[in-house]
Amino acid sequence: MPNTPERPRRVTVDRDGPLLVEGPVEVVCEDGTVVTSRRFKVAICTCRRSRAYPWCDTSHRRRVKGDTP
Repeated sequence: MPNTPERPRRVTVDRDGPLLVEGPVEVVCEDGTVVTSRRFKVAICTCRRSRAYPWCDTSHRRRVKGDTP
């Protein structure tokens, strides 16, 4: 279903994972660069471990609770 003024973009929050955002999206990074994804849903990294940052590459799954940083 396309995003319209009548239907806001949906963002799904997962405590142990990325933000899932209905796409397409543009993300403005801290340094001002803009990255774009045309996918129907994108995963935005919140743990900052992703090698594909700002996109999630599931790096958050590699650390198990109790592991030392």
